[in-house]
Amino acid sequence: MRIAAFIAAALLAAQAPAQALPQGQDKVLEPAQQALAAGNYTLAYREFARHADSAPLAQFTLGLFERQGWGRPANPVAACAWFDKAAQRGVPAAQQFLGDCLARGTGRAVDGQAALQWYRKAGAAGIHDALCAAGDLYIAGTIVPRDVRQGLALCTAAAQAESPSAMLWLADHYREGGAVPQNLALARYWYDQAAQRHQHAAQFQLGVMLGEGQGGDADPARALFWLEHAAREGYAPAYLPTAILYANAKPDPDTGALTPDNLARIYMWNSAAKARTTDPAQRAEIARIETVVLAVMPAQWKPELDRKVADHLARYPLPQPAQPLHPN
Repeated sequence: MRIAAFIAAALLAAQAPAQALPQGQDKVLEPAQQALAAGNYTLAYREFARHADSAPLAQFTLGLFERQGWGRPANPVAACAWFDKAAQRGVPAAQQFLGDCLARGTGRAVDGQAALQWYRKAGAAGIHDALCAAGDLYIAGTIVPRDVRQGLALCTAAAQAESPSAMLWLADHYREGGAVPQNLALARYWYDQAAQRHQHAAQFQLGVMLGEGQGGDADPARALFWLEHAAREGYAPAYLPTAILYANAKPDPDTGALTPDNLARIYMWNSAAKARTTDPAQRAEIARIETVVLAVMPAQWKPELDRKVADHLARYPLPQPAQPLHPN
């Protein structure tokens, strides 16, 4: 994600009125923002630091520098100190991040009740994901008393307020069971909602549930739609299941064989999976599919299909590991 987009996403996640910059602050910080957008981290940090006493957004952005490791080693403790300053001065995204710091004990003692207070404050300002973070604390029951009903209520409120990550969180909990009673129908519903809002993990899980008839009737056509949608946008776990669904598609009634289009898609998605997975069981399945496909696919197709696979993988490289918010 580009840095300017990262900051915008953090600050404007809910498009809440409370998120607006104080009058004139955007102009004051414009040189710093321009330096940051250009990747000049040294100048950008110096400019944000110059205005830190007067501009809460500068404090928040300095926290992002420390958390993300922009032009410097990541320093989670320093990040939390900046988020604390910005949160105290009303930056909702900083209030959520301060809640994370308190929940994890980064640079301060773990304080579950204080974390809940900051999460709720951020949620009231329009950062709906913070409500789900509070809900997670209630459901885990490790640093605050367990209250599954309250936790689900908070995260459901965030999901109903159009938070895709909250929708995915609910779906995962309902699918997995545990502290939250398993409910596959609700899991499928929330995966569907999150999938429609471009959550690739939700698209993948929805495709799996549709394919296997979990939480409702099986629907292979919709399963293939969502799995291939995620695969097309570079979600690597969807590559192999998409190839398998094409391999299991109904044959052409005139020839009794797979259609040329389906055969090509099996080869391409299987090849993409081969390039991305290291799981031994999956690699064995990939090798089996590859052997079968190459035995029937015209050899002259291979160079062009290989080029398409290479182009796709280049467009969606493996993500870099995220910087942790707290030290290991």
